[in-house]
Amino acid sequence: MFKLKTKSGAKKRFKFIANGKIKRKKSFKNHLLTKKENKRKRRLSYYSRVHKSDIKNIKKQLSNA
Repeated sequence: MFKLKTKSGAKKRFKFIANGKIKRKKSFKNHLLTKKENKRKRRLSYYSRVHKSDIKNIKKQLSNA
């Protein structure tokens, strides 16, 4: 059986935290930022946790990380 490679896109986007959960960046903070309020941009800059329904899929992508 051949070795599975880690998905490089997932490797760049997700990180494991101490309790075994996965953190991710929030979306909508790339461009068109002038029309967004400072409060909204500040909230978007924090990390968030991956939803439990997506964890299995992401762990499969990061299996060789």
